[in-house]
Amino acid sequence: MNRRFIFVVLFVCAAGAVTLGFVFKQRLVAADEYDRQVRLAQEEAKRMREQVILPQNQTVSAGQNFMAALQKFGLSAEEAAGASAAAQRAFNLRQLRAGNTITVGRSVEGALREIDYKIDPDRMLKIVPEDRGFTARISEIPSKTEIVAVTGRVDDSLFNAVEDAGESAELALRLAQIFGYDLDFYTDPRQGDTFRMVLEKKKYLNGQTAGYGKIFAAEYENPGKKYQALLFHDPAGRPGYYAADGKSLQKAFLRSPLKFGAPVTSHFSRSRFHPVLKIYRPHMGTDYGAPVGTPVQTIGSGRVIFAGRKGGEGNMVQIAHFSGYQTMYLHLSRMFVRSGEHVEIGKTIGLVGSTGLATGPHLDFRILQRGQYKNFERLGLPPSDPVLKKNWPEFAAVREKWLPLLKNPELLQATAADSNAEATH
Repeated sequence: MNRRFIFVVLFVCAAGAVTLGFVFKQRLVAADEYDRQVRLAQEEAKRMREQVILPQNQTVSAGQNFMAALQKFGLSAEEAAGASAAAQRAFNLRQLRAGNTITVGRSVEGALREIDYKIDPDRMLKIVPEDRGFTARISEIPSKTEIVAVTGRVDDSLFNAVEDAGESAELALRLAQIFGYDLDFYTDPRQGDTFRMVLEKKKYLNGQTAGYGKIFAAEYENPGKKYQALLFHDPAGRPGYYAADGKSLQKAFLRSPLKFGAPVTSHFSRSRFHPVLKIYRPHMGTDYGAPVGTPVQTIGSGRVIFAGRKGGEGNMVQIAHFSGYQTMYLHLSRMFVRSGEHVEIGKTIGLVGSTGLATGPHLDFRILQRGQYKNFERLGLPPSDPVLKKNWPEFAAVREKWLPLLKNPELLQATAADSNAEATH
C-alpha cells in the first residue's frame, strides 16, 4: 500500500513538473513574442512619424493671396508669413492663379512637412520647413500616371511587406485605411498573408516614383478569409470602398484606435488586479501595449468633449459620436486636439504615453454607449449602406473591370493603353 501510494505521489509530482515546465516554456514563448511585437510597433511608429505625409488640398480663390490661403490650412500667421517669404524668392506670387491647387502635407502627428503650389501643368512650387524658416524651389510635375499592380507577402508587418515590394510607407498606410474597418493591422495579420492592389502610380520622366493616385482595387488574404475592396462613387460623387457583393466596407468605427495597432495587454473586465493600486477593481477598457510616440487615432467621427489632464487617466481625449457613443483615449504623452473641435474618423488625436496611473507606456481605450461602458473587442456595429439597386449596373461595370486585373496583374499590360488614357482624365 505504501509503495503504491509513493508511486502515485511520484507520478503526480512528475506530471506536475512536466505541466509546470510546459506552462513556463509557453510563458517564455509568449513573452518573447510580446517583446518582438513591441519592437516591431516601435519601428513602425518611428517610420510613420518620419516617412508618412498626409496631404490636404484646396484651390486658390479669386483675389486670394498666398498667405491667406495657407492660413486656411491651419498654419499660424508666423508660419504662413515665413512660407510666403520663401516662396516669393523662388516664384513671383503675384502670378498666383485662381483655381490652381495648393497641397499642404503633414505628418501623422500633424507636423508641417511640405507645401506644394501647382504653377502650371509642368511646374510645382515646393516649400519645405527647415530648422530655421523655410526653403522653396520650383520642380517638375510628374510627367505620367500609370496603372500598376502591387503585390506582396507579409512576413512580419505590412509596412515591411510593402517596402519589400519596392513601394513606400504611404501605400501601407492607405491599404490599412481601406481595410481598417475589418482588420486591425497589428493583431490580425499573420505570416504568409498576401495583398494585391491595382492603383495609379505617378512617375517623373526618369522613371522615378513621384507618388500614388487612386487605389482602384485591393485585396488582403488572411488565413481562411479574403478581403476585397473596389473604389466606387455614390450618386453624389463621394468615393468609397465596397466589397465585390456591393456591401460597404465602411462602418461606424475602425477596428483599432492605433494606426497600426499593438498587442492587447489587458482586456475589458469587471474585476481586474490593478498593477499600480494593487487591488481588484473593474477595468472598463482595452489596454494596448504600444511604445511612447505611437500615433493614436479616433475610431470614428465626432466632437471632442474633453482634452486635457485628468487624475489617474493622465492626458485624456474624450470624443462624442453618434447614437450616444463616446470614446476615451487615456495616458497620452501628447494631444493634438482641443475641446469643441470636430474630428473625422482616423484623425491622429495624440500619441501613446504613460501619464497618470500607469506602470509603462500603453493606451487605455474605452467606449461607452449612453453612459454604459462596452467591451470594444466584442462590439459589433452595422456597416454603411450598400450599393443602391439603381446604381448596381455602374458598380458591376467597375467590378468587371478591376477584379480580373486584381487576380491576374499580368493582364494590365494588355489593357495599359486604355487604363492610362482614362487616368489622365
